[in-house]
Amino acid sequence: MTRDEVAKMLSRTLAYSEADQTEIVLVTRDFSLTRFSNSYIHQNVVERNIRLTVRAIVDKKIGCADINSLDESSIKETVDLALQIARHRSSNPDFVSLPERVKVLGGTSFVEDTARVDPEERAQAISVIISKASKNNLIAAGAFSTGAITVGVANSLGVEAIDQLSEASLSVVTMSENSSGYADFLSKDVKEIDSEAIADIAIEKALRSKNPISIDPGIYSVVLEQSAVANLLGYLSFCGLGALSVQEGRSFMCQKFGQRITGENITLWDDALDERTLGLPFDFEGLPKQKVTLIENGIAKNVVYDSYTAHKEGKKSTGHALPPPNIHGPLPSNLFLKAGNSFLQEMISSTERGILITRFHYLNVEDPVKTILTGMTRDGTFLIEKGKIKRGIKNLRFTQSILEALSNVEMISKDLKLKGDSFILCCVPALKLSKFNFTGGQSLPNSSTSHYVKSKPNFSFPIGL
Repeated sequence: MTRDEVAKMLSRTLAYSEADQTEIVLVTRDFSLTRFSNSYIHQNVVERNIRLTVRAIVDKKIGCADINSLDESSIKETVDLALQIARHRSSNPDFVSLPERVKVLGGTSFVEDTARVDPEERAQAISVIISKASKNNLIAAGAFSTGAITVGVANSLGVEAIDQLSEASLSVVTMSENSSGYADFLSKDVKEIDSEAIADIAIEKALRSKNPISIDPGIYSVVLEQSAVANLLGYLSFCGLGALSVQEGRSFMCQKFGQRITGENITLWDDALDERTLGLPFDFEGLPKQKVTLIENGIAKNVVYDSYTAHKEGKKSTGHALPPPNIHGPLPSNLFLKAGNSFLQEMISSTERGILITRFHYLNVEDPVKTILTGMTRDGTFLIEKGKIKRGIKNLRFTQSILEALSNVEMISKDLKLKGDSFILCCVPALKLSKFNFTGGQSLPNSSTSHYVKSKPNFSFPIGL
């Protein structure tokens, strides 16, 4: 749908509502994915979908309904359903109002070429990866996705915001009989993806980590590549960088504003308008996204707000509302960690004995207030001895406070890389940490781990929104 078509659809839908206040969110998505495994392409899919969400308010009662069919009768039924739900809900005394219109600047995250990539182009890139892996007696797997979305938000108080973004993502895992290596790349512009370079990184990791050895759990110095850093920061966001978590007393930021919570070399902020990330210029209430400094030189500074949480404190929204209905509250989705002055090789060379980590997986939050996270290393874990990568090691389980880890950062790389984790984007450097707690080997948790909280919200929207 074009912008004009989206605008007309929003206006027409609003006209059907008899609620005191009404909000309409329309998302159109064109998404294509080519997936490969065992060194051949086994799946190619194209999804074209529309999601229309109606939020109706009647006397502080809120009802939501959505649909993916845009015929007139279905739209009317959805508007009526949202209204009926609202009338049967209990009043929310903390709700004040939907937001009024605020000017929104245009976005910079849409590239036409990315939206137009066809299956043959993705297949050609993947063929390069498979060929290079096969020459090294490795099996290749992964996915190459491209697509674009248009998001429109309007409400009965005059809000109207419409914009587009594009997304291209290539992830690669190469495997031998007992090792694996990982590499990926994410961009708004598909032309920036170099499949050969990405394959080379994954292949080098898989070859270098062959015949891994076991090492004892314990506290080690670690060098975290950007994917691993993004894994940690994505969960830090969910643990308490949104205003609702603070208001409910479940955030690590509670009673900590103005206090040191990490090392002085850590500055973290959210900025959807930075050209290095992918982000819409507005949130799912149609309000402009603002740059928010979350941690500055180790000091807890701010959290992000939507209109609901902002009204509770007499503040203004920072433009971080998530898609309705939303029980999680506002969250930052375009995180940046301040760069340092080191290079990855310098971090390795300065390490007497430690571990180089490519990325984490199987992550779960054990204690959000203490930011204790548990998970496993994956796809390239190496022992460092006397400043050199000695050999691959078997994957380890860690149990570690994220804030404690960020209090032990010794070196930060100059180069930032964009990484995606669920709906959160992180533009981050590599880090060297003096201490990181490993608690076990490659075995996975059993049923006794059912006390883990659900890791993060799962939305059917692209990352970076």
